[in-house]
Amino acid sequence: MANGEPAGWEDWALMGDADGRRGVADDASPAQQAGLAAAGGEASVDVVGAAGDRSLRMSLEAVLLVADEPVPEQVLADVTRQPAAAVGAALRDLATSYTVDRRGFDLREVAGGWRLYTRDECAEVVERFVGEGQEIRLTQAALETLAVVAYRQPVSRGRVSAVRGVNCDGVMRTLVLRGLVEEAGTEAETGATLFRTTGYFLERLGLARLSDLPELAQFLPDGLDEELDPDHDAAG
Repeated sequence: MANGEPAGWEDWALMGDADGRRGVADDASPAQQAGLAAAGGEASVDVVGAAGDRSLRMSLEAVLLVADEPVPEQVLADVTRQPAAAVGAALRDLATSYTVDRRGFDLREVAGGWRLYTRDECAEVVERFVGEGQEIRLTQAALETLAVVAYRQPVSRGRVSAVRGVNCDGVMRTLVLRGLVEEAGTEAETGATLFRTTGYFLERLGLARLSDLPELAQFLPDGLDEELDPDHDAAG
């Protein structure tokens, strides 16, 4: 051991310089690491730290995961309470990292906003899942949501959620994918998308028309039969 240095210190020194730049690079995304390499490792620690804000990226992923349409950068900046420039940089960094890591989904900037999509290479398996998934038994939440749509159609997601008392966005997307529910225009007052059941829904239930649906009053708690009555709102 020369000069009192511990054995193997040379290997340790090769991991990074005195400023600990290697530790910062290890925490950076693949896109940021590529940028460091191209710059010869001289990128500013502050720049890497800001662009690689894990908390911001995590928040953006959470919002985009539940979004059913492209979300503008400014909206994402508002909900995350971060500068629009930082949000834009984080979004582009996420999009690049998903591609570098070959994830099954990617992040695209379309129609003035950002949205997660399944990757093109996975189209075959996704189509197979959606097609075969129609035979999968519906959950209790899906059955309840489908009943609200069937008896209140055309109806908005917000109205369905109000009747059930829980957010139904995810369940509604599942019903649409299964071909049981479809869009039916927009609500004049609010502009909200309306939904109705499909011909496939009637086929699966063995019904010729919606009027053949059974009466539900005897199976429902007091008051809920009124909630499912299509004339209830008009009467109110």
